[in-house]
Amino acid sequence: MKIKNSILFICSILALAAPTAWAQSYSEAGTSASAFLKIDAGSPRAQALGNAFVSIAEGPEALFWNPAGAASATTKEIQLSYQDYLQGYASRTLAYLHPMGKTIIGVTLNYMDMDGFDYRGEYGQLLPEISTPVQNFVGSLSLARGFFDQGLQIGATAKYINEKLDSYRYTNVGFDVGAKARPWKWLGLGGAIVNIGDKDEMPRGWRLGADINTKYWTVSGEYMKYVDDEGRIGVGLEVHIPEDLLQVARFDLRVGYYSRESIGYSDSETLKSLGLDGTSKLSFGFGIYSSELFGYGARIDYAITPFGALGTAQQIAVGIQF
Repeated sequence: MKIKNSILFICSILALAAPTAWAQSYSEAGTSASAFLKIDAGSPRAQALGNAFVSIAEGPEALFWNPAGAASATTKEIQLSYQDYLQGYASRTLAYLHPMGKTIIGVTLNYMDMDGFDYRGEYGQLLPEISTPVQNFVGSLSLARGFFDQGLQIGATAKYINEKLDSYRYTNVGFDVGAKARPWKWLGLGGAIVNIGDKDEMPRGWRLGADINTKYWTVSGEYMKYVDDEGRIGVGLEVHIPEDLLQVARFDLRVGYYSRESIGYSDSETLKSLGLDGTSKLSFGFGIYSSELFGYGARIDYAITPFGALGTAQQIAVGIQF
């Protein structure tokens, strides 16, 4: 039987990204398929805020995190994003929102792959690479609606999942449901159940979070628990420079903390100089939004997370309202 080091390496990366395999004290760590569903593809803002996003999710990014957040859309909006994750794993997403009366319809496409690995036989000999060893695809359809002047928002998503690891291919259907509430203007609450289906076939999980916000800053927190992992905590801070102050665009600075394990030390001199070479808990990012760019609303979001010895994850998204 051939030993393909690439597949073992792929599995370790995906487990880390969740992170599941590193939760050694948890007896069911890494037991579900489709671990890639835990990666924050399609949402640079969530990544930058330490995954503390369930209560503030909005726009196309909400479709990947909490579908209820899409209910606040008032115009059509499309978003394209690219995530350069770890060791050659990358995702490309497209998300679209379409208001129909008080109901918002959302569609997402998410394609992920990983290639460039050496295939090895049982004696370590190099084998020719036949195809891309990892190819994952998720397509989804969401419905969201707001009530009580957007004081309550609810949403649901159905998604088709296709996962390929070397010669193994797996397909399934899963569901997400979510809700958001804003009892006061300064306080938001949110929750979502994600990847509903057979717990052995996908990493079912739930998120609960809250945020406190003002015109100039937002603090968010979230507790996340997957069926095959211990609970994780995320905390994020977003500093806003309003559009009416800059007269050009709104500018947001973001920093987050997520309670994943640190994985070794990076050899990046830049990270060493910043004291970030040994952590994967911190994340950073920014966002720029203009309500009038050639007659359209437009935004760009960027996030970066150092992952110690495994490298650095980066993600960028561009959105247009029309």
